[in-house]
Amino acid sequence: MNFSLYIAKRYLLSKSSNNAINFITIIAAISVIIGALSLFIVLSGFAGLKDFTLQFTSIIDPDLKAEPYQGKSFYISDSELKDLENIPDVVSFAKIVEERVFISFEGRNHNAFIKGVDSNYANIHAVDSIVPLGSWFSEKTNQVVTGWGIANRLSIGVLDYGKAVNLYVPKPGKGQISSIEQAFNSVRAVNVGIFDVNEALNEKYIYVPIEMAQHLTNYEANQISALEFKLRDGFDEEEIRTSIQKVLGDKIILKNKSQLNDALHKMLNTENLAVYLIFTLILIIALFNVIGSIIMMILDKKKTLHTLYNLGATLKDIRRIFFLQGSLMTLFGGLIGLILGLILVWLQETFGLVMLTASLPYPMSIKIENILLVYVTISILGIGAAKIASSRITRNLVSN
Repeated sequence: MNFSLYIAKRYLLSKSSNNAINFITIIAAISVIIGALSLFIVLSGFAGLKDFTLQFTSIIDPDLKAEPYQGKSFYISDSELKDLENIPDVVSFAKIVEERVFISFEGRNHNAFIKGVDSNYANIHAVDSIVPLGSWFSEKTNQVVTGWGIANRLSIGVLDYGKAVNLYVPKPGKGQISSIEQAFNSVRAVNVGIFDVNEALNEKYIYVPIEMAQHLTNYEANQISALEFKLRDGFDEEEIRTSIQKVLGDKIILKNKSQLNDALHKMLNTENLAVYLIFTLILIIALFNVIGSIIMMILDKKKTLHTLYNLGATLKDIRRIFFLQGSLMTLFGGLIGLILGLILVWLQETFGLVMLTASLPYPMSIKIENILLVYVTISILGIGAAKIASSRITRNLVSN
């Protein structure tokens, strides 16, 4: 067995004759364990919050979305639609028309967006799961499905045929306007359902049949704002992107779920990074206990180190003893902290020990990358602390 490693293990596991040093060593080990434990729990908590937040947007986010490269719309021909249908990994796709709209209902007004969708939209998204009140609209009708926030703001009910929802979209063009009819395309619609996805989308959208949206926007039958794709499980995104781009050319750009929620992902990742850096700073401060513990051990073992030096141990060997002692303390302490963290996170996921509401436990998620990140972080910092402490050993210290 390596000489320095053998002595380091003996020093780490054996008690010192000085109780104060034993106490300091225990505190140092506990600080490493708690540091790893707390860092892993916080990162797991943020991972759980991220998954919890994104699951609401992913309900209506397609696997891929084709948007116009320039402008607000693009044209798609029947031959292009047939070519898209023949792409093997494309399960289904839906034509979309989006535009800003002015909503008027019983003297109350609100600015929002219409989202006109065709009959294939229900094949891409489980629309029944996002409509807790009422039902989805029928094609080629004046029926609409309103976001929960819009419905609440305007007091819009469901299937109230005596109270129409009036939708207005400005007409394109120039010149003087002498009447509302001349300035706006309008539709009187009946709200047949209320959807609930998240607060932002509930306040933003009102779903309508694509024919109604094309009428309001003066779009032609083959003019759309986007295409949303549902792909087979285990799809090769790059291969499908190439196939779709080959059909539609440069008039569109393709975005996946992450790109569609780019701002949200950036915000969540920034918050996660900030918390990681803050807790890493706390961990660095905690590891000063390891440095102090090793230095105290060096002073306590001064006579023993003098003997080892006289027996032929080099200064490098003696420094290596305490470097390995500190490294082992942080490596094993970090491992124990991670195991305890995994147990606590698993208990929270399984039994909901901490609740946000009466029915909603605080979301936690165990990620392999977080396990590796915590262990690598505490290992690097711990080894650095051990290196700093062991470098305090000088030739004068061991020779006198």
